[in-house]
Amino acid sequence: MSDITQKAGLKIDTALHDFVVDKVLTPIGLDADRFWNDFAALLDHFVPRNRALLERREELQRQIDDWHIARAGKPLNNEEYQLFLCDIGYLFEEPAPFKITTENVDAEIATMAGPQLVVPSLNDRFVLNAANARWGSLYDAFYGTDALDAPPAKPGGYDAERGAAVIAAAKAFLDEAVPLQNGSWADLANVKENGIPLKNPQQCVGWNDKGCLLRHNGLHIDVIFDSDHPIGKDDPANIADVMLESALTTIVDMEDSVAAVDAEDKLLAYRNWLGLMRGDLAATFDKGGKSVTRALNADRVYKGADGSEVTLPGRSLLFVRNVGHLMTNPAITLADGSEIPEGIMDAVFTSAIGCHDLKGLGTLGNSRTGSIYIVKPKMHGPEECAFTNDLFDAAEDMLGLERHTVKVGVMDEERRTSTNLAACIYAVKDRIVFINTGFLDRTGDEIHTSMRAGAMIRKGDIKNSDWIAAYEARNVGIGLACGLSGKAQIGKGMWAAPDMMADMMEQKIGHPKTGANTAWVPSPTAATLHAIHYHRLDVFARQEEVASEPVAGLDKLLTIPLADGHNWSEEEITQELDNNAQGILGYVVRWVDQGVGCSKVPDIHDVGLMEDRATLRISSQHMANWLLHGVCTAEQVDAALLRMAAKVDAQNAGDPLYKPMAGDPDNNFAFQAARDLVFKGVEQPSGYTEPLLHEYRLKLKSSA
Repeated sequence: MSDITQKAGLKIDTALHDFVVDKVLTPIGLDADRFWNDFAALLDHFVPRNRALLERREELQRQIDDWHIARAGKPLNNEEYQLFLCDIGYLFEEPAPFKITTENVDAEIATMAGPQLVVPSLNDRFVLNAANARWGSLYDAFYGTDALDAPPAKPGGYDAERGAAVIAAAKAFLDEAVPLQNGSWADLANVKENGIPLKNPQQCVGWNDKGCLLRHNGLHIDVIFDSDHPIGKDDPANIADVMLESALTTIVDMEDSVAAVDAEDKLLAYRNWLGLMRGDLAATFDKGGKSVTRALNADRVYKGADGSEVTLPGRSLLFVRNVGHLMTNPAITLADGSEIPEGIMDAVFTSAIGCHDLKGLGTLGNSRTGSIYIVKPKMHGPEECAFTNDLFDAAEDMLGLERHTVKVGVMDEERRTSTNLAACIYAVKDRIVFINTGFLDRTGDEIHTSMRAGAMIRKGDIKNSDWIAAYEARNVGIGLACGLSGKAQIGKGMWAAPDMMADMMEQKIGHPKTGANTAWVPSPTAATLHAIHYHRLDVFARQEEVASEPVAGLDKLLTIPLADGHNWSEEEITQELDNNAQGILGYVVRWVDQGVGCSKVPDIHDVGLMEDRATLRISSQHMANWLLHGVCTAEQVDAALLRMAAKVDAQNAGDPLYKPMAGDPDNNFAFQAARDLVFKGVEQPSGYTEPLLHEYRLKLKSSA
């Protein structure tokens, strides 16, 4: 920390302090001295509770470790195991049937179904792209990806042959979603004279000077007519593009997809969040040798059939993902010199920034119902959810907000949460607006929780484990039983391969088929393509079907994916170690050296995958597990890391900012961080990667 300002017994980074006072508090009419005094009092109450919850995590882990060690070599008895988990307080009694009571929830969350983006908060350009991804060109999405079943575009400018295939595919989609009385959209002509003869005229919401707004399954389609457009002028109906309502919601992430280790990083995240809440965030950058400025899209205005004005948001509805309970940050320290929990800081500061939207202080709005939306990750069980609920109560009181103005999204990504999901939802039943599943983090916690039970099956095989299917199904079933349909989102995880859109189109419809009314996608283009799935399936009708089905019990969910004495060949062990090591190094080197928390990282087969810390957690925990149980040796792990360091160096050879690892691994912070993640993996809290990543990133920043 450089310059420090002292207030109410706290030591605050001066730049952060000044930003909070001048840019956040003053415009919303809050007295700065009172704010810091109230914040200090809040910390006095919640910091000890936060520490106690983390100690409880460790206590439960020790008890589980000891239980497995005492039963080494014995087959796992599921009934005995569950009784033990109940005895130590890991499993809670199910609450009596209840329904959530959340109010004032925007339609994008409560009554609409569609894609969701997650974007790193530190990158203003990416943040703007994601927020503006509420609307996407179907023509562009088809033309520029492999989702279109047609020959790729020929080089050298616009390929008319591929363009014709794009137009045909888009009009086939219109036939599917908004059919005409007779014939096909491909035959439509003379729209100005004849209008659009829809089979269901009520699907037409309105018109403006650019096009016709249609609606299907609650999602909007804007058909753009332009006879002067290069595409529209040659089209019989002068259709220049088909715009789909795409990313209904976006999570602006301050957690897994960012490398935020100090006040400088946090300040950037808060500034970007403020720019979004005020609607004035802009980014200027070089593109193709030209300076380009990007800003937030305005709302879209149409004239309805009855002559009234119809306004639709031009931007995604925005959540902000705070940090979990584990990490602290040097941006603010207590009188004893200890860092405050970063999640507490996030809760208060992001809520205060959200007040700018509630008070209409900016040029563009976010929530139209007067709510602030915060996603809270990595909570372990009902006590931690109750802590978050109390923390949000306290933040509301500090800021003069009505109770439950601040809404919460609960990420079902830890084992103690998924085993007690109904009780977790009950703890926040008056403010919950979101639950989701996350395979990677959930698997990382599965491995760490059962680290001492034995060697796990290969990482790729875990995707087919009994517990995964039970986890995904229970999440939806319990969410529906608790009344989330029509009031909150039930979400599914990320499609990680942004260049493999054909595969996404084939597979990701599985998410809405489960009854989930949102799912994560890796890019605005992917959001536009995934939106097609929500036109092809009525998610809320599907939720009614799923709600009538029984919710599975805990037996499969608590079936540990153990290898049960399987002996792999040396070749198989080497393959698994190389796969994990390459993934760890490819991600860590960007995190530590460049402060990049999420990016498209080539895997061992050179396929670009969107990676964040969840990927790192599962890979490092898997290697640590095999090392602990003697499946591999320390020498084999080191050899794999060195081999893969050379491969990752080669994959990044074209990056001028990249610093190679293989030549001098002993003096390379990124390589040492990756190695520690494996060799110290067993002792990391819940198997999280953040403590070691922060340690090495701070070392690098201080050495610069």
